[in-house]
Amino acid sequence: MTTTAPPDAREFEERYRAIAARDTRFDGQFFTAVRSTGIYCRPSCPARTPKPENVTFYLTSAAAHEAGYRACKRCLPEAAPGTPAWDLRHDLAGRAMRLIADGVVDREGTDGLAARLGYSARHVHRLLTAELGAGPLALARAQRAQTARSLVVGTDLPLADVAFAAGFGSIRQFNDTMVEVFAVAPSDLRARARRRVRTDPAFQHATRRAIGPDAATDRVLEGEGCDDVARVRLELELPVREPFDARGVVAFLAARAVDEVEVADLDGDDVRYARTLLLPHGPGAAEVVAGPGVGAGRVAVRLELASAADVSVAVARLRRLLDLDADPAAVDAALADDAALAPLVARTPGLRVPGTVDPHEIVVRAIVGQQISVAAARTHLGRLAAAAGTPYDSAVPGLTRLFPTPAHVAAAGAAHLRLPARQLAAVIDAARALDDGTLAVGVGDDGDSLRAALVARRGIGPWTAAYVAMRVLRDPDAWLDGDVALLAGAVAAGVDLGVPDDAPRAARSRALAARAERWAPWRSYAAMHLWRAAAAPTR
Repeated sequence: MTTTAPPDAREFEERYRAIAARDTRFDGQFFTAVRSTGIYCRPSCPARTPKPENVTFYLTSAAAHEAGYRACKRCLPEAAPGTPAWDLRHDLAGRAMRLIADGVVDREGTDGLAARLGYSARHVHRLLTAELGAGPLALARAQRAQTARSLVVGTDLPLADVAFAAGFGSIRQFNDTMVEVFAVAPSDLRARARRRVRTDPAFQHATRRAIGPDAATDRVLEGEGCDDVARVRLELELPVREPFDARGVVAFLAARAVDEVEVADLDGDDVRYARTLLLPHGPGAAEVVAGPGVGAGRVAVRLELASAADVSVAVARLRRLLDLDADPAAVDAALADDAALAPLVARTPGLRVPGTVDPHEIVVRAIVGQQISVAAARTHLGRLAAAAGTPYDSAVPGLTRLFPTPAHVAAAGAAHLRLPARQLAAVIDAARALDDGTLAVGVGDDGDSLRAALVARRGIGPWTAAYVAMRVLRDPDAWLDGDVALLAGAVAAGVDLGVPDDAPRAARSRALAARAERWAPWRSYAAMHLWRAAAAPTR
């Protein structure tokens, strides 16, 4: 089904029921365009439900823009969480959307996007228009408008800086796009938002910042640091579908946190995670907080950037890191159908699969972590970061280094990684290949091709390739065959493998892999549940 052709009757009826019920679970998964008003909305819009004959559904806001619709001023559809389809889909459209979200079109143009996908620019434009209702330029433009709206209403950045931060080429382009998409000038949009905050207690609560006492936005000149340049600091709130297991995703990252590169705090009701970042325009840092102090359906973020142009890229990477665009209702419902997993889902609704802010970093982490404990891998990586990571002076306590680049790993790994010779050679070989481009790993990769490229290298097996796909591509259906912790979790959860408990581990792993097929297309989430079950204390 394409967005340019009408959905079939059953799909239309399902979506219409969602908008009639104002179901927030579908926000960001599709958009409702209303011919009689010329606007498009999120499914949960509180306005009166339009008549079916006046409704057209689109998978992207860009498609609604291209069809001549403007964003609803009441429900702010651009502020909805992103669609989970781009992680679930393994086709060209899904890969393209992941790259567009990472800012590839803004940095490299449509030719750069097409080159990364391995097709001609014309073919990519034709396919995206057919599948999603808009070409790559329009899709990137919609993302810029979304970023700009959040900065206009959520920060005190000067509007000229907002235009630059959102990726617009000029102030005029920024103003024209905002008027076209939202039917209001940026200055009026900011004034309206401030009036709502002053008069509406709900909006006052929604705009509270929970990540520190500093002003919402400032620009300072650092005395020291990685590049000794002016840094941009601002605070935002990112939408997320509920339920959201914030504590679980932060606990996963905390257990693997590399000293000086990452810090985490699980004490108290709110959870906090922060780390340094290497972004297209320079180094930076991000701090995220989630919990009751921030409020349901939101994650508070503090950014520290070398350039405002990295705002949208940093946000996209944090959303992927925290799996904020997942569809927890669909995942939980599917896994809860299995009697063995149902108690795990009930215990931890809204579980997430952490992604990454740096694909190359995950490759290094995964190879170092092969066949050793999480704690041991963390020790090795901490030693490597201390020796080879670039110093960075952050305002966030505890963040003092960037994770080493592949070039730094290749140069310093042999001296500072105390690993078996075969494993060390695999790390150095992969780092060199990442550095010279003979091994390409990125969010827009084809999953099968990425796995094949990884396992073709000496010292990298299927487990590592699957782990990289799960973290880098946000593959919701990766399965880490042979993982000892998955077997332990299956035993703890009472999963019936159909083989004796004392059967060889290889036989039990094969049986678990076969059993896991019924959890598709959410095997990555099932794996997270089993890992947690394995780590749970026994009575």
